[in-house]
Amino acid sequence: MSSKTFPSLKTEVELLTIHGARYIIGVDEVGRGALAGPVAVGVALLDSHSTEFAAASWPPALADSKLMTAKSREATAPLTGEWVAAWEVGYASAAEIDEHGIIAGLVLAATRAIELLLTNFSEATSLITEGAVILLDGSHNWLAGHSGAFVVHHQPKADRDCVSVSAAALMAKVSRDALMVQLGATHTPYGFESHKGYGAASHLEAIREFGPSPVHRVTWLSRILPQSGELDF
Repeated sequence: MSSKTFPSLKTEVELLTIHGARYIIGVDEVGRGALAGPVAVGVALLDSHSTEFAAASWPPALADSKLMTAKSREATAPLTGEWVAAWEVGYASAAEIDEHGIIAGLVLAATRAIELLLTNFSEATSLITEGAVILLDGSHNWLAGHSGAFVVHHQPKADRDCVSVSAAALMAKVSRDALMVQLGATHTPYGFESHKGYGAASHLEAIREFGPSPVHRVTWLSRILPQSGELDF
């Protein structure tokens, strides 16, 4: 892996200086393109007053979760969870995505994660009194109007380049993968434990044979498969 693919705190430090804030909240989504299961949004809180932030001592294997092996993700996630000040993962279900669309699903999952952060972080009031900036991966600020009191800065490839977002993506990825393994045990024909709900050939074949399960995004399937007459609900 090239050294250029490892994250740093450069953007976080710049944002803290610009906004005079104490905290950074990295935000990233996982499962956006899946055909089944929820979309997950992870949030990872960094406290610039902490010794961990000052020492820049995050786990050396932390990187864009898409560039990490499953084994590395599993090994690095607990260390990352200990390094950050706090982290949470919020979900929006397949049914909610079908009803409201994927962007609304992302907003639901993100606001749920932020609500969990505000509920469970022991110094949550200081997020308001001392300031926090959300650092969002991507070229589009889909959190606009839904971030409460927090300023949102969005940046392409932040999951690759920014520690807070790499951490958020990793925790979301590991959490959602574990959930999909559980769903695989209760929806056995689909093999969710192997492909995590994405469009693998074996997954499409199972959908053709058994139809959609309760955790499939049915509106997505109707757009993808019927053009070639492959699926009849």
